[in-house]
Amino acid sequence: MIWGLQGHRQALIPFTGIMFTSGWQIFSAVLYIMNLFLAVYAATAMVMRRQDPIKTLSWVTVLILLPYIGLILYFFFGMHYRKRRLYKFKGNAEYRYRKETSRYQSEFIKQNPQVLGDLEPYKKIIFQNLRNSYTLVENNSSIEFFFTGKEALEAMYKAMEGARKHIHLQSYIFENDSTGERFANLLMEKAAQGVEVRVIYDGVGSISLKKDFVGKMERAGIEMLCFAKVNLPLPTSKVNYRNHRKILVVDGECGFLGGVNIADRYWYGNSLGPWHDTHMKIAGEAVFTLQTSFFLDRYFILNRKIRRRKKYFPQLDFHKQEQQGAKKIATQTVACGPDSNWASIMQCFFSAITVARNHIYIVSPYFTPNESVLNAIKIAALGNVDVRIMLPDKSDTKIAHYSTMSYVGELLEAGVKIYLFKKGFNHSKVVSIDGEVSIVGSANMDMRSFEHNFEILSVIYDKGCSGTIEKQFIDDAAACRELTPAMWARRSRRQKVLESVSRLLSPLL
Repeated sequence: MIWGLQGHRQALIPFTGIMFTSGWQIFSAVLYIMNLFLAVYAATAMVMRRQDPIKTLSWVTVLILLPYIGLILYFFFGMHYRKRRLYKFKGNAEYRYRKETSRYQSEFIKQNPQVLGDLEPYKKIIFQNLRNSYTLVENNSSIEFFFTGKEALEAMYKAMEGARKHIHLQSYIFENDSTGERFANLLMEKAAQGVEVRVIYDGVGSISLKKDFVGKMERAGIEMLCFAKVNLPLPTSKVNYRNHRKILVVDGECGFLGGVNIADRYWYGNSLGPWHDTHMKIAGEAVFTLQTSFFLDRYFILNRKIRRRKKYFPQLDFHKQEQQGAKKIATQTVACGPDSNWASIMQCFFSAITVARNHIYIVSPYFTPNESVLNAIKIAALGNVDVRIMLPDKSDTKIAHYSTMSYVGELLEAGVKIYLFKKGFNHSKVVSIDGEVSIVGSANMDMRSFEHNFEILSVIYDKGCSGTIEKQFIDDAAACRELTPAMWARRSRRQKVLESVSRLLSPLL
């Protein structure tokens, strides 16, 4: 019987092989047809949405040339749902109030243009921010800058130590490493003292945050909120829309924003070296905008408003400050995301670049601008504006690094000066215009910050602040390698290929 069974098996093997091969061919054919259908569908959907044609062509190319990998990438990053459906909660009272007051301020400035004073050359940026993101012109008593992750975290920690009423902390990355534990212990201590503590962290940026870490903070009385948690295996409705903001508000009296997250690499550095970044502490009306942004994100997560109480928005006594000789520093705090009707962050960068008369200094760790911003930079340089861009010599993301480098050649050809920072990783997101206006915040000069992320930045209309920013740029330039066209032409063929492939993928990721 054994011999007979063996013979029976031998007879079945060729037949089974044929069936398996035929079935696999059919399955492959079905998958490939589905892929082609999706490519046509994606192209049609993007065309109907009047999507960037470069981005549309990039997706179609990836779907056709990488049939299965491209399909996975499209489901994770390419599908877009109507923003009004996803982010309908933003029409609450705080948002309506901001909208009404910005319209009032816009009309007031139009009727009384003399109030702009020294800001008159930048009225284009001011009106644009008022109208596209309902961003008020705010008066502030002080701004302080920090240029390393450690300095910023130390200042934030000190401010929270002095909290008496509430702490509102928002971070894209909050890790349960030694830095995260240190901050968590302080927050739990303040909660035990009766201080209201609320924390918002992002579902992707803080994906490694452990449940027991969150749980112990919640048991201590801290409100821990995850923004757009991604639940596998169906993350497509949320994975593309991340909250990249970094905000801290203490007692409604001082606020922080910039590029620094809560993680060890910001304090100690990492394999790339010391972590350089730009963060700012502000006192004045801009704190109210930071507070409002925090409440709106909280409202999005909980669909529950927080009662407006005096302790969240304390009265500012500018008359007293004037008597003490305090100078008013004008800012606009632009909060933008995929729920906005306009690409406010991108438009703010674009306008700032186009109004420059003398020089532009840009620092960005990830530089993949859209065609509008890229052309604005090149046109400024061709028009004899001194344009300098500082990029990392090495990045924490290979594809982002090579994609960034793919823009270097055309920028050098236009006359832009390119500096590669070598002493650590420079994570700053900074633009300075003519030593008069500076922009600091969470937004990179890339398409993800322009289109997908919730970001926040401060436009600072002050020569003293711009002078501080530009002095740091000059100091950091001494730790850079300046590229020349001749040096760039000598790079390896392998690097050129990697740049080209990464440039193709940059609109997608």
